[in-house]
Amino acid sequence: MDFIDEIKLLASKIPDMAENITTEEATKNALIMPLINILGYNVFDPTEVTPEFTADVGTKKGEKVDYAIFKNGKPIMLIECKSIDADLDKEHASQLLRYFHVSDAKVGILTNGIIYRFYSDLESANKMDEKPFLEVDLLNIKESSVEELKRFKKEEFNVDELATVASELKYAKEIKHILLKEMMSPSENFVKFFASQVYTGKVLTQNVKQSFIPITKNAFNQFINERINERLKFAMADEKNVSEIDAVDTSIESIIDDGIVLTEEELEGYYIIKAILSEIIDPSRIVARGTKRYCGILLDNNNRKPICRMHFNSKQKYVGVFDDENNVKNEVKNPINNLNEIYPLAHKFKNVVEWFDKAEG
Repeated sequence: MDFIDEIKLLASKIPDMAENITTEEATKNALIMPLINILGYNVFDPTEVTPEFTADVGTKKGEKVDYAIFKNGKPIMLIECKSIDADLDKEHASQLLRYFHVSDAKVGILTNGIIYRFYSDLESANKMDEKPFLEVDLLNIKESSVEELKRFKKEEFNVDELATVASELKYAKEIKHILLKEMMSPSENFVKFFASQVYTGKVLTQNVKQSFIPITKNAFNQFINERINERLKFAMADEKNVSEIDAVDTSIESIIDDGIVLTEEELEGYYIIKAILSEIIDPSRIVARGTKRYCGILLDNNNRKPICRMHFNSKQKYVGVFDDENNVKNEVKNPINNLNEIYPLAHKFKNVVEWFDKAEG
């Protein structure tokens, strides 16, 4: 079985097991140890995987990190585990932070069994960075993330390449966030950069720069939309899955409504639906609009033409599809465990669109 298939198999078991995983120890046994095993490390061999790894840190004695993974007799990864329902945004990898200072390990992992966050010491030697360089979500598997995860397999792990790989991943992620921010609200320097290259007047006055703010924003949006549509057409022409479209292409565009930006998961879902509907209509007619409770997919950017809603803000995710002919206001929620389960709903999306177009005559 391929590595990605092993990961997907483990991920597929999570929804059924989740209700019975109520403690940190259960999370370790059901989810974290199996992943360590998939990475090629023998969880029953203490020379490879040491649970409750102890190291004295300054005046603190006997502190333990949940797992240490060894290679050639030296720790290469430290893993701090939380329970499956833990919010990693609110949890602190305290042991990892302290152990980085005294350990040879260059990778720290914080996980709740579903989300795995990988840290290193890119900013300052032997001091773990505050931000992860890689995040893998088993309930929202991206092939690009799985490919990066493969680097941590026993037979492929290379500590000499780690700094370069981690830097590329971390800074690429930060750059995409900056681009997204500039797309929402272009900064003065961003606008000035483009205006100075295209403005034909002699002086780039403040009024001129102000006039270039909407021009820059619209041009940026149009450019991203055009690139995405090109990739969608290419992917469909080659009968490839829309999820193969580069993360840069799909995560840059976000539909902004009252300052709300779509998550990467919502964006990926949006492009799956957009690709499905492009079989029957011009994909430019399909628009996503974020709210605090859900992401709505609309026809012609019209609130009176809702196609579906993606409810991805809770543990159980749903795609709400509107009943086509009987009552367009009737939202039927379909539970999904991963984005691939959107595809079987294709006929429902198409029914709604066809009903709207038929109603308009």
